[in-house]
Amino acid sequence: MIVILRALGLGDLATAVPALRALRAHHPDERLVLLAPDWLAPLVPLIGGIDHLVDTDDLSHLRWRGAAPDLAVNLHGRGPQSHRLLAGTRPHRLIAFANPIAGHHDGPPWLADEHEVHRWCRLLDWYGVPTDPTDLGLRRPAPDRTPIGVTVLHPGSKIAGKRWPVRRFAAVARQLSAAGHEIVITGDTTECGLARRVARLAGLPGRTVRAGHTDLRYLATLVAHARLLISGDTGIAHLATAYRTPSVVLFGPNPPSRWGPPPDRPWHRALWAGGGDLPGWDGTGAHPMLAAVDVDQVLVAVDEVQRAVRTTGAVAA
Repeated sequence: MIVILRALGLGDLATAVPALRALRAHHPDERLVLLAPDWLAPLVPLIGGIDHLVDTDDLSHLRWRGAAPDLAVNLHGRGPQSHRLLAGTRPHRLIAFANPIAGHHDGPPWLADEHEVHRWCRLLDWYGVPTDPTDLGLRRPAPDRTPIGVTVLHPGSKIAGKRWPVRRFAAVARQLSAAGHEIVITGDTTECGLARRVARLAGLPGRTVRAGHTDLRYLATLVAHARLLISGDTGIAHLATAYRTPSVVLFGPNPPSRWGPPPDRPWHRALWAGGGDLPGWDGTGAHPMLAAVDVDQVLVAVDEVQRAVRTTGAVAA
């Protein structure tokens, strides 16, 4: 049995897909157990190869009651807390970044500015597990009752600094709607008011708002069959990458070099105005590097990704 820790969010799990697939391919006969929050369960069958999910959203409260695994893999962080949690499963072997504080001297060093996909692939490569960082795709759910060919706007994020101003989202929605896009505005249950405000400012009907009414499976299906996604640097952007859905992703404070879509795919555009915190930013509202991105830049990027789709024909329908 192999126990794998990735007790984080949607984007975090999506960026770990190449590493998870590599573990499955390298250990075809082992049982793979993922330690991650239970709300991510709908994503597990779309990844494939994971045999069981153990609900883990708080590293201080996991009490492992299973047999000691042959291997524990830390795809969560650099430790020491995550290392110690996995050590508590009594594994025969631990794959993790070197962390002397946690008593783990094996493994490669942690690199702070590394892209999240490459971070975990480099970890496994160091331990002799071959990886493919481009293996980002997820299984495509059948649309069922999910609309097809819509343009998805996702204005929210758990982190305030990653939320592009509402009026700019509304301006983009208004112009795209006038150009013939069918708009759908998404978000979690805490973002219903935000989504409704975007719709209202854009002059769009209430039915365009799906915030609070989409579970993870529905959200994945929506993005998989969408015409376009526009969002901040948050989990839904990684679904667009996984399904090769054209996307415009607005970054700040983290750069796209750490969390962005593959740079060799012209149907994904990452917009970012620079790097680092600016003096005087108090941590509230959009980060200055995100706020510096204007509506016209987003609309130009939309034209560019749509042109790339027409030119390359590389995006899956």
